[in-house]
Amino acid sequence: MVKPFQILDLLLRLKRVLSERKGVAKGLLIISAGGLGDTVLFSLFASRFASLALDGESVTILLRNDSAKMAFVLPKSFHIETVNFKDFRKSLSYRYKIADRLFKVHYRLIIATDQLRHPDLDEAMIEMASAEQALAMEPRSWPKYDVRLQLNRRLYKRLFDSGPNKLDKVVRWNNFANWLLGKKMPPPRVHIDPDILAEKPKRETPDVLIQPFSAVAFKQSPVDVYRKIIESLSKGTSVAIVGTPSDLEANPQYKELLELPGVSFNSALFKELVPDIRAAKLVISVDTATMHLAAAIGTSTLCLASAAYVGEIVPYAPEVNPDNVHVIYKSMDCEGCLGECHLEPINDMYPCVAGLDNNLVVSKAMELLQL
Repeated sequence: MVKPFQILDLLLRLKRVLSERKGVAKGLLIISAGGLGDTVLFSLFASRFASLALDGESVTILLRNDSAKMAFVLPKSFHIETVNFKDFRKSLSYRYKIADRLFKVHYRLIIATDQLRHPDLDEAMIEMASAEQALAMEPRSWPKYDVRLQLNRRLYKRLFDSGPNKLDKVVRWNNFANWLLGKKMPPPRVHIDPDILAEKPKRETPDVLIQPFSAVAFKQSPVDVYRKIIESLSKGTSVAIVGTPSDLEANPQYKELLELPGVSFNSALFKELVPDIRAAKLVISVDTATMHLAAAIGTSTLCLASAAYVGEIVPYAPEVNPDNVHVIYKSMDCEGCLGECHLEPINDMYPCVAGLDNNLVVSKAMELLQL
């Protein structure tokens, strides 16, 4: 069944054919359609991708609107364009507005930095922009959309074979950047340029930050493990549970942690959270954006991970893992499933999360606090 937005796309395609843009194509558009954590890792390569801009050209980075909260990790000289991907698919007027805006800019070059692309979302935007040329990686297979993804190869001047699906994201981006620039540079360690970070605050800040929440509840470790960590801390150690008020409301079981001595709740946005992360002695987090941010900032970080992204994101590949990051996960035959777990949950957790050794987690946290 043809959807309304697909009819709109056909009409927009006809309009572009009949339209004439004045002047020469100019400007570089870099599309990064990943989530908050992906945006942290993408920032390691933003300047390398941007070096493909010609002298005097502007550089625009297109982000999902829900990832824009992490845009502060990107160079200030870049223009940030945000698109609400949900509205882009559901609202014809919004889709038309984005299409019109992208087309009118008349970009010279588009770099699509995601291996996993959607023909109705980021690839539709690439077609709408109609740049002189677009470059990308070969798309990851997606059975539901494979036929259309193959048809969309026509959108690109060149496509790079970035390797198997199970490949560390930082290593993959490094290979792509090397291909684009004709260089052979080793992948960088996960680290953010300190020049863009806020200074450590002069006010009193928590010694330990704990981020127990995940958008996927099955990835969350039980309250008991965090209680054991907090109760094992030296007297006077201050702790902040990090998250949004909605995280706490959706997971009321964690509220009991706030009743422990020295424990508070920190609902600061990522940019405002940076000074606290920099000042903390230890950040304990599930494999989510806060973990990637703490890792890149350089704070001692303990990640309680599922096995879902082994080989692609968490744990990082040895060659890119910074010394401050320590990941605990339970190895499984099915690891690297990318969240498509086929096993029955155990106590409302993925089996790989339920299988974490809580005693090991507590002892590792105490060890890191002694360093």
